[in-house]
Amino acid sequence: MIRTAAMAILFATSFVTHASGQAPAKADPAKGKIVAESICVACHGADGNSMASANPHLAGQIEQYLYKQLVNFKADGDKPAARDNAIMRGMVASQTDEDMRNVAAWYASQKL
Repeated sequence: MIRTAAMAILFATSFVTHASGQAPAKADPAKGKIVAESICVACHGADGNSMASANPHLAGQIEQYLYKQLVNFKADGDKPAARDNAIMRGMVASQTDEDMRNVAAWYASQKL
């Protein structure tokens, strides 16, 4: 009985480890453009070149950097966001991980 339970735990652990070790799907800038044009445009511009000096330009930034910042603005359950900005926290609250990767890819592909 103990041996069966141990095998079940070993199997489940290896499955979880394998599943979490998979690379995320490749980001789709075209899908990111749709999100950018509907959510991000007011502050950052559709192409990432903000007209307001208070808002950073996102065009041409490194994709992984942009994604990391979006993740850092998002709260995770009871865990607060790593970056505290009420506006950005609200903007990313409903975005999926895939959405954030796609937006990052879109802005990274734009010219400053």
